[in-house]
Amino acid sequence: MLRIARRAFSKRLIVGHSGPHSGIVVFLLITLGLSFIFYFLIISSGTVYAFDMLYVLAWMWCPGAAALITTFLLNRDPTGLGWGWGGTRYQLLSYTLPLAYSSLVYLSIWFSGLGRFAGLFDLEFVRHLFYLATIGVMASSVSALGEEIGWRGFLVPELAKVTTFTKTSLISGVIWASWHYPLILFADYRGGTTAWYELSCFTLMIVGFSFPLAWLRLKSNSVWTAVLLHASHNLYIQGVFDPLTEDTGLTRYFAGEFGLALAAVAIPVAYIFWMKRFELPRSPVET
Repeated sequence: MLRIARRAFSKRLIVGHSGPHSGIVVFLLITLGLSFIFYFLIISSGTVYAFDMLYVLAWMWCPGAAALITTFLLNRDPTGLGWGWGGTRYQLLSYTLPLAYSSLVYLSIWFSGLGRFAGLFDLEFVRHLFYLATIGVMASSVSALGEEIGWRGFLVPELAKVTTFTKTSLISGVIWASWHYPLILFADYRGGTTAWYELSCFTLMIVGFSFPLAWLRLKSNSVWTAVLLHASHNLYIQGVFDPLTEDTGLTRYFAGEFGLALAAVAIPVAYIFWMKRFELPRSPVET
């Protein structure tokens, strides 16, 4: 039955002049349809922590599932999702980049008094940090993989076939940010300030970091660069620096994924990788 459905679907797309645009539309529609199931479950429960966060894990796998389904329906080669390793230097850059910019952000917050360091530098702390930086990143990659198979494994290469690197990064970033909006507006995926402020900071951060994610994916031809960067970002921000930061009054406006500091640092990070766009293979549009 699945083979018959795939053949029928593929024939329809061939008749309708199938191309990258068709793949993008199919992928986005499937992602939205799957995501609505978990939007409903999470919003109905009122918290992203419901059901031991299994709803959120399933929601994060919606783009990945949509990419795999779209690849099957369009009879695409699944290796196009970027399963190869793609070069150790790109993986190391993906791992260390979030550590670099998150360290800069939180050290600035602590030294400026916008937040207070709530930890203790001792042997136990070093052991815990080492555990998070190794085993923790691998655990974080389980959820990040679900998103990145979709956003960078499928969507970014498809966009790169029809537009420039700049637009590929911007479009994929806006879509990625918008996908989070229902949980920000109607659940408790929040930072504790006003909705408009958090949406603004979060969107700027997401779109900014979409530039290194897209660049690394296209340069290395590996989805694992995006998985590692995404997992490392989540781990260091949510698992290390946020718990180590004590609120001094205005902290929530600057720290975390809904604060101004990460949004501000995302701009120069995006600019650095935008300047490196000429190192990428040129898209048909650019050539």
